[in-house]
Amino acid sequence: MKQPRNQVPQAGNLLLSEPFLQDENFGRAVVLLCEHEEDSGSIGFVLNKPSVLNLGDLINGLDLDAEVFVGGPVEQNTLHFIYFGDQQMEESKSLGNGVWWGGDFTQVVQLLNAGKLNLNQVRFFLGYSGWSPGQLNDELSEQTWIVYADAYVQELFENSADQLWRSLMKRLGGEFEIQSNYPTDPRLN
Repeated sequence: MKQPRNQVPQAGNLLLSEPFLQDENFGRAVVLLCEHEEDSGSIGFVLNKPSVLNLGDLINGLDLDAEVFVGGPVEQNTLHFIYFGDQQMEESKSLGNGVWWGGDFTQVVQLLNAGKLNLNQVRFFLGYSGWSPGQLNDELSEQTWIVYADAYVQELFENSADQLWRSLMKRLGGEFEIQSNYPTDPRLN
């Protein structure tokens, strides 16, 4: 399945960084795009950069051993979440394919404790990835990102973080499949 590099991104798409991007925040990153507006910019979360913290480390008295990911370099003092399945909270924003962004944090904890959501359906993030108006489009024209429109929800939540980028690149096929095997540092080849 070959995706065009010039595809216009929209909420619910994934952004895959190009193989040689030398940015500590986005090297081999898979970003779930949650908002993309010409006049206000774009917001997303890096799906494959686990932090060293779990949810219990961040919230006193919380007994959930949920992994927390680094959502991006912006406002890393904020906590965000996405989940998949049926809509569990009225204020959650649909990203398509059964993926939901945000909602009431107290309510998501209650749903987890009650077993109405399980930890395999939720991902927590410190900070987010943000682009000012036009910035993401500029980066796309520079081929920094590959827009991946056909996200497979199960793969996003069940694939190990260290294999997610490679797995999605392989699924794109062609040149992208070949690029998935490139070394992180081309000088090592």
